[in-house]
Amino acid sequence: MALDLKQVPNTPGIYKFFSKNKIIYIGKAKDLRKRVSSYFGKSFKDRKTQQIKILTDHIETFSTITEAEALLLEQSLIKENLPRFNILLRDDKTYPYVHFSMDHKYPSISMRRSKQAVSKNFFGPFISAQAVKATIKDLQKIYLIRNCSDTTFNNRSRPCIEHQMQRCSAPCVNLISEVSYQGDIVSSQHYLSSSGKKTKSLMTAQMHMLADKQEYERAQEIKKRIQSLDLLQQEQSFNSALISVDFFACVSKLNRTGICILSVRNGKIRGTKTHYLKGNQLHDADSLFQSLIFSYYQNSFSLPKKIILNIKPCNLSLIKQAVKLKFGKQISISANINSNIRKVAKLGKLNANQVIENRINQADKYSFAIKDLILYLGLKRKNITIEGFDTSHHGGKNAVASAVRFSSHGPEKNNYRLFNIPDEFSGNDIGSMRHVLERRINKKSINPLPDIILIDGGKLQLEVALSAFSNLDKKLPMVISIVKGSKRVRSTETILSKDGVIEMPKDSPGFLLLQQIRDESHRFAITSNRRKENKTIKKSSLDDICGVGPQKKKSLMNYFKSIKSIKRASIEDLCKVSGISIKLAKEINLFYTS
Repeated sequence: MALDLKQVPNTPGIYKFFSKNKIIYIGKAKDLRKRVSSYFGKSFKDRKTQQIKILTDHIETFSTITEAEALLLEQSLIKENLPRFNILLRDDKTYPYVHFSMDHKYPSISMRRSKQAVSKNFFGPFISAQAVKATIKDLQKIYLIRNCSDTTFNNRSRPCIEHQMQRCSAPCVNLISEVSYQGDIVSSQHYLSSSGKKTKSLMTAQMHMLADKQEYERAQEIKKRIQSLDLLQQEQSFNSALISVDFFACVSKLNRTGICILSVRNGKIRGTKTHYLKGNQLHDADSLFQSLIFSYYQNSFSLPKKIILNIKPCNLSLIKQAVKLKFGKQISISANINSNIRKVAKLGKLNANQVIENRINQADKYSFAIKDLILYLGLKRKNITIEGFDTSHHGGKNAVASAVRFSSHGPEKNNYRLFNIPDEFSGNDIGSMRHVLERRINKKSINPLPDIILIDGGKLQLEVALSAFSNLDKKLPMVISIVKGSKRVRSTETILSKDGVIEMPKDSPGFLLLQQIRDESHRFAITSNRRKENKTIKKSSLDDICGVGPQKKKSLMNYFKSIKSIKRASIEDLCKVSGISIKLAKEINLFYTS
C-alpha cells in the first residue's frame, strides 16, 4: 500500500485501516503520524499487526484536541463498526440488581435486571445473577426480609417455610410490626451500601440501646443477627478492607488471551465475569484494558471506587483521564497488587488461565506452537518437524546420544532414536555431537531429515552441527541451538542460528516448545545412559569373583569407572573402596593377575 506519511498530521486522534472499503482496525494515538508509521517500519511485528499491514489498502485519520478524547472516540467507533482486528467484547443488555419493592408497606427483596439503576431502590449492578442470589440469601439470614411476591404475601394464612428456616420474619401473618420491619429494610440497605464492620458497629449500638431500655427480647434478636453477620464474614476468605474493588486479570498463552474480572464488595466476591479472545492481546495491553474498561462499565452506576489491573499499561494516566471524562467520576485505577488484593489477584489469574485451558486441547497447543515458531523463524512452510539432539555419559563411560522428534501433533515417540557413542568420542561432547549428526545424515534415506535440527549448547556446538550438514547436496535443515543464560535461568536462555540470535519472546509458544524439545532430548539421553550403565554393572567379570555381590560390584565400578582400571588396581587401592576388605581385595587382585 502506498502511503504518504507527510499527509498524516502530528496531532492526537484516531486512525482507521480499510480493506476493500471495510474498516478492519481502529486505533487512537497521541501523535497520528508516529503511530501510523510504526505499522510500516522494519521492526518485527506480532502476527495481528502483520496481517493488518498486509490487508490494509487505505487509511483514514481524524484529529482530536486531546488523547483522552481520541480514546473515547475510538471506543465509540469500535462499538459502532465492530472491526475485525479490534478487541470486541459482548455487552450484556441488562445487569442484575438487588431490588426492594418500596411501594409495599412490607417491602420484598428480589433480583431485577436493568441497564442502569432506575431508582434508589436498586442496589448494584452485580456481575452475575448468582452473585445477586447469594447476596439476597445473606440478607435474609441476617435481616429476615421476605422474598415472596405480593400475591403470595396477600394470600398467606400461616408462616411459610422461609420463616421456619429463620430467613423471614413472617410479616404476612403480622409476626412483626410495620415499624420494626421497615427498620430491618433500612438496615439491609445500609448493609449493601457500607462495609460489614460499619454495619456491625451500628447493630451493636442498637443492641445496647434496647438493653438500656430493658427491651431484652429485641436486644437478643439483634445479638443473634450480629452473630449471623460474624459467621457470614468468617465464611469470606478475602480482606474486609476491599470495600469496592474490581480486579481485572488478563493472561496470554498459546496465542490466546483469557480474562477474568472479579467484583469485590465489602470484602466479598460479588461475582465474576470471563472473556476468551483469540491472539496474544497483551502485545498491546493499553488497548486491551481500554476496551475492557469501557465495554464493562456501560454506565456510572456500575463503577467501583477502585479498579486494579494485573498488568500496568504504558499509558495508565490516559485511561484514568478518559474514565473521568466519560463518567464524570475520579476512579482510582492502578496495577498495585498489595497484600490486601494478593489473594484476589491469584484467584483472578488462575481463572483467566482456566479460560484458555477450557478452550484448547493438547493437540492444539502443539499446532499453535509450531505456527508461532514458523513465524519467528521466517520459514515459508505450513508445517514443520523438529529433531532435538543431546548426549550423556557417566565419567566418560557408557556415552549415548538421543534424537527426539516433534511435529504439530507433539512428540513422535516412534521416531525417537538412540546412538551409542564409540569410546574414542566418549567424554568429548563436541566430537560426540558431530559423530551422531553424521550418523543421522547417513540414515536420511531411511528416515528423512527434519526441517529443524535443535541442539543444546553455545556457538561452538552450533558451528560443529552446521559443519556436519555442510556437505549435503540437498536443501539443508535449519540448524539452531538453545543457549543457557546466566545462572542457568530458563527465562534468560536464547536461540542461536548461523545468522546470530533469533529474537523470540521468552513466553511465546514457539520458544516454550523449543525448551520442551531440549528437555525431552536431555531426559531421553540421561535415562538411556543410566540404563546402559546398569547393564554394564550387571554383566561383568566381577560376577565370577566369590564375595563380590551387586552392591560391592556397584561400589567398585563407581570408584574405578571401568573393569580395566580394576584389573590394574593394587590391593591398597582396592581397599579404599567402601565395603572391600583386605581379604576380598586380595581375592580380586589374584583373580585378575592369575
